[in-house]
Amino acid sequence: MVSFRRRPISVADAGDWASLLTAVEDADGGGDFVSEADLRDRFANREQDYPRGSIAIYNGAAMVGYGVLNCRGTADPVHDMVYEGGVHPSYRGLGLGGELLAWAEQAALPLHHERHPGRPLTLSSGCLSGSAEAVALHEECGYQASRWFHSMLRDLSEPLPPAAVPEGVRVVGYRPEMAEHARLVRNESFRDHWGSTETSAEHWAYLMARGAFRPGVSFLAYEGREPLGMLISREHEAYRDQTGRRDMHIAQVGTRAAARKRGIATALLATALSAARADGYDQASLDVDADSPTGAVRLYERVGFTIGHTWVVYKKQLG
Repeated sequence: MVSFRRRPISVADAGDWASLLTAVEDADGGGDFVSEADLRDRFANREQDYPRGSIAIYNGAAMVGYGVLNCRGTADPVHDMVYEGGVHPSYRGLGLGGELLAWAEQAALPLHHERHPGRPLTLSSGCLSGSAEAVALHEECGYQASRWFHSMLRDLSEPLPPAAVPEGVRVVGYRPEMAEHARLVRNESFRDHWGSTETSAEHWAYLMARGAFRPGVSFLAYEGREPLGMLISREHEAYRDQTGRRDMHIAQVGTRAAARKRGIATALLATALSAARADGYDQASLDVDADSPTGAVRLYERVGFTIGHTWVVYKKQLG
């Protein structure tokens, strides 16, 4: 008979956590490899509460299941807390996935009431759209599909689009003194996007300090001294170790509302793709809302990205 132990995740568990995520990725094929160093970085995020907002399920020395709650900085008007979790493929069918979702719903309540008292709360969870077991689990637990996101890839060995920069605009490589400009563009450009919230200066500093951030393939667009667009890239070394390919992951790309339809995002993308190929990357990747209000899917297809797989976001109103 299997005897499981349950406790919060600590930084000392990063190696066990990485092993579990690798096993999940090998089974499910989501293209998301994470290293122990990546996970250690996450504990510097002050917006997360690992002692109360995480759980690890162990069988002996092996982590076989996990759950993490991600609180949002704002609740305007709803606090949409995000749950992520997974179960080792060898331990599926034992009810652990349902147990983790039930834990998340209970653990979310006190974290929410401390941060956003009086505001409504929803819990979001996601899975690959083709994962029949995960889809069934969410629906059985009362979650409703609310949004779809595509993961897209671009082979850098294929011909690249020209980096045609609009007249009066200059595209420059990221430097640390541009951090606040990049945050300003990020917050304004995503203000009308589904599920997006404002990123605080503290959280932005945490994101820019993570080991996966790659300033050499990150860029900002300016008109005079005014920042109009930004593109932030990361590289997850675990992906390279597992696949043998270097992937420039475009974590965020956006243009301020007043500067849209001028080709600024296209110029940023073309510049980043060219820089990545020159630096030895094999491919570029990004994730995009399938129903982006700015038509982002079409934009990425025009510069050579293709859809690899699709994630579905499930929501449930709590408390």
